[in-house]
Amino acid sequence: MNNDGNDPIKYAVEASREGLLKKRTQALANTQVDALAYCTFCAGFGNFTHFTKVGNIFTTTEPPFQTNKTKDFLAAGIDPLRTMIEFMHASNKECFWSMRMNDTHDGGRRPETQGPVLFRNNPLKQSHPEWLMGGPDEKPSRPSWSAVNYGVAEIRDLAFRFFEEVCQDYDVDGVEMDFFRHPVFFKATTDRKSVTQLERDQMTELMAGIRKMTDAAGRKRGRPILVAVRVPDSAEYCKAIGLDMEKWLADDLIDILVMSGYFQINDWEYSVALAKKYGVKAYASLDESRVTDPIAMQRRKTDMAYRGRALNALDAGMEGVYLFNMFDPSRNIWNELNSPEIMKKLDRDYFASIRGERDAAGGNLSYKNFVTTELFAPNAARLIRPGKNETVRLRIGEKLTESPDATPKLHLMFAQSFDPQKITVIINGKKHDKKLSLKEAENPAVANKHFKSGWEMVLDVDASQYKRGHNNITVTLDKSVRKPIIWSDIILEIRNSPSL
Repeated sequence: MNNDGNDPIKYAVEASREGLLKKRTQALANTQVDALAYCTFCAGFGNFTHFTKVGNIFTTTEPPFQTNKTKDFLAAGIDPLRTMIEFMHASNKECFWSMRMNDTHDGGRRPETQGPVLFRNNPLKQSHPEWLMGGPDEKPSRPSWSAVNYGVAEIRDLAFRFFEEVCQDYDVDGVEMDFFRHPVFFKATTDRKSVTQLERDQMTELMAGIRKMTDAAGRKRGRPILVAVRVPDSAEYCKAIGLDMEKWLADDLIDILVMSGYFQINDWEYSVALAKKYGVKAYASLDESRVTDPIAMQRRKTDMAYRGRALNALDAGMEGVYLFNMFDPSRNIWNELNSPEIMKKLDRDYFASIRGERDAAGGNLSYKNFVTTELFAPNAARLIRPGKNETVRLRIGEKLTESPDATPKLHLMFAQSFDPQKITVIINGKKHDKKLSLKEAENPAVANKHFKSGWEMVLDVDASQYKRGHNNITVTLDKSVRKPIIWSDIILEIRNSPSL
């Protein structure tokens, strides 16, 4: 579980250990969760809620942070990071300190948002605007002006010192460099250009320094400090934005790869192969869906959807799963997602794409030219022209014939009504030979802001026709039809009998 460190700022009703742990952490004690990646806020480079002397302790109560009790915790001597470490260790679990390497939430300029307050209460950015990508009135071509520039030596030195302080003062099991939140590090990418090799080398030098420091700190205490990085799931894209991930791996600078986030570039097999090549562990970051359609997004947030996603990641060979922006410890999935045996006895949903198409947060260099995975959702729908077809890949992380009590139903969603006999559906090379019917969605689960109405086709397809792994679903429109149709989404629902 990744916790973004908002506990003392938004949720603690009192400055006490119990008040800090109650909302998000206490209930994790008896779950499958093995480790907590605790980010002590970091909303703007250098702002923290642990008791740092190198960075700034974020104590403002200026709205919208009027509930911030960090100052009260400081006065009471209750360090949020130390409290989390002690709780996780008492629960026989690990705790990593996670730092967002360039959070740009402070770049928003609307006065009713948190952006101006975050920026105003960041001493580093106020004192050294020349270390940023731009300014509020002189922005680069993309909206990441408030990001710090890792081409500046002082920024790299500060980043190192932040990690050094934590490794020397706290009993962490590891540190995590979160390069995904947000993935912008050098000025070139704010102008939609790749970085230079010099800039990659600068970031690699920082990584090597942190690795040398964590190794030394680990030897001193007699227990290793692991190094994790959370990065986009493409070595090629990482290299373009300044993260020479394959060199880091080849030079043994990291132990754990946390791959993907609110966009995904490759199938999970890509990340598994990369991790195995260099002998590190890979975890799938199952962030919340960023599909822009609200109904499609909601369907992708359910426990059923998370089970399908976790089954796919584990089936591909991932070491485990990592949940980001998932803060309710009472959800059932905390006791399910590490156990395929449990998930296969429960209802689950498979989607061709959780993400759809989105820009990289922070206004960074677009990742779309690097994508090899399936992108298919209402905001990335397929137009099928008369006489033509479209194929969507649907990954299924199990062999459905091994679950005889489970019933699969394939839902195809469209943006308009048409004669269902004018399309052909082919699943893994075999034509679906049952009569097709199309109905307007009674539940607005397929009616959305992209299209005025939603139409749904539900197919009963024998489990034996699906493959474990990638399945090809092809829809062909008869050439006699005058207008194209829009295929907007696909869901494979697996429902178990009530007896289970």
